[in-house]
Amino acid sequence: MLPFDQFPEDRKKHIAFVLTDIDDTLTFMGRLPSVALAAMEQLQQNGIRVIPITGRPAGWCDHMARMWPIDGIVGENGAFYFHYDPIDKKMRRRFVKTLAERNLDQKKLAEIKETILREVPGCRISADQEYRIADLAIDFCEDVPRLPDEKIDRIVQIFIEAGATAKISSIHVNGWFGDYDKQTMTGILFEEVFQKDLEKIKNRVLFSGDSPNDAPLFAYFPHSVGMANIVTFKERMTTPPAWVTSKEGGYGFAEMVGILLANSVH
Repeated sequence: MLPFDQFPEDRKKHIAFVLTDIDDTLTFMGRLPSVALAAMEQLQQNGIRVIPITGRPAGWCDHMARMWPIDGIVGENGAFYFHYDPIDKKMRRRFVKTLAERNLDQKKLAEIKETILREVPGCRISADQEYRIADLAIDFCEDVPRLPDEKIDRIVQIFIEAGATAKISSIHVNGWFGDYDKQTMTGILFEEVFQKDLEKIKNRVLFSGDSPNDAPLFAYFPHSVGMANIVTFKERMTTPPAWVTSKEGGYGFAEMVGILLANSVH
């Protein structure tokens, strides 16, 4: 990982989209610093579209799509995207699965939840679970003391043994049924909202993240940036980002945006 302040000047002007994780990428110690929100606004003012790619729930994503300076959001690890048109005042919601399929999945996830809570003392169902439509989020350090790695791995194992997909974020283990992911739904968003083939323009995208579940996007996008706190997961990263900031969380994101926009013309 190279320091992001060495990002080549000739590449800056080609960046048209900034995709970003939220927790511990836009946030710092669980809060959204004003500099991170301002950085997203600065990107938009410079003609760069901003799309958070997150594991956070549908309820939160609806709020963010309406209230944040962003151009769409992919939530629950790729279960859907939301895009709000402030002129027409319409929300576009695109899901991978039907309502009936999601309801069936929730019944199966409820059984997995009981197994996890029984077998892994110290974990908790995420406080945002009631706002979710597609997955089950197990809190291992957001509102509980951080669990040791072996307990986190056991949570993942229980999901997999039940036939679910499981991913580790910086705060949760998220599990769901289906082979969709963040990258797949991001591609759908680009095609349906921006009329762009993501594969053909991925070199015009900057992706920022901080944890193991961001590794597939670190691998996919040539221009990927990790916040400084990514070192916490260094041993768990299958693919590290190409670049890294000197600051953590939302302060690192603001640092990244400042460097990106410095001396660049969009």
